[in-house]
Amino acid sequence: MPEITYRDAVIRGIAQEMSRDEDVVFLGEDVAKAGGVFKATVGLYEQFGPLRVRDTPISEQAILGAAMGAAMTGLKPIAEIMFSDFIAVCFDYIANEFPKSRYMSNGQTKCPLVVRTGNGAGSRFGAQHSQSVENWCMMIPGLKVVAPSSPRDVIGLLAAAVRDPDPVIFFEHKSLYATKGEVPDGEIVDTLGTAKVLRPGKDATILALALMVPRALAAAEKLQAEHGIDCEVVDVRSLVPLDTQTILGSVAKTHRLFTVEENPRLCGWGAEIVSIVADEAFYDLDGPPVRITTPHIPLPAADNLEDIVLPTVDRIVETVKRSLNS
Repeated sequence: MPEITYRDAVIRGIAQEMSRDEDVVFLGEDVAKAGGVFKATVGLYEQFGPLRVRDTPISEQAILGAAMGAAMTGLKPIAEIMFSDFIAVCFDYIANEFPKSRYMSNGQTKCPLVVRTGNGAGSRFGAQHSQSVENWCMMIPGLKVVAPSSPRDVIGLLAAAVRDPDPVIFFEHKSLYATKGEVPDGEIVDTLGTAKVLRPGKDATILALALMVPRALAAAEKLQAEHGIDCEVVDVRSLVPLDTQTILGSVAKTHRLFTVEENPRLCGWGAEIVSIVADEAFYDLDGPPVRITTPHIPLPAADNLEDIVLPTVDRIVETVKRSLNS
């Protein structure tokens, strides 16, 4: 299969859905002629024209307000919020408007839209442009939340998100845009609410999301090669809906659980999963679940400090090894 970048997968995923359905429209800051600040929308304006690919003012509230109106009147908008940190600016739409429109209208309206947003650290953008904020959205009833780690998953999960009848927040990790992966030719459509076992193992389960997935895989290989510890790595992919069946099945097999989370420790996505495992699989565990996270601090601006606070391959290896040997 040919390899493409995560960035090119975003372009291909949007183009696939816009080609399939003329009701799919795309809007955001500098997404048209400029091709996006991360160059993840290059060529879409030329392919689909100014009526379907629209630049907006620098106003997150305007972007999401326009997207909601379009969705409620028959279109299927994909809206881009450049940095996920700026979800805070337009949080009323995400928390109060999108997810509650069906309920507030007694089922008379629906809100089938996707909000794409650049998420996460590692690109040296500082504390206000580098946060991992999936947990901000997964707590809101009525939203669906996904965060792909590979080019193939970008295309498949984006297709599933666009075709879903509910609002979906689609987190793209900024530090993955240049990474490559194999992608088959033809249409790709995935299923929301499905995790993937990327590496089978028997000694421990490592759950990871987005940028932490390749780090978890590298750590698992190092643990096997240097310490004889065989870890199963599960890419969570979809936080809402959450694939509890795959997660609980893996824990039942390995009897140990580790989460690798880029978000700050307090109220991170891993805390919810650990809670579910404690409720539903407590007697499958041979030891306490362990969360490997970023500390509860604003992300530092200095390159070396940012690298220290994020979960690294070495920190994953040392934490797993220490926990299993204690």
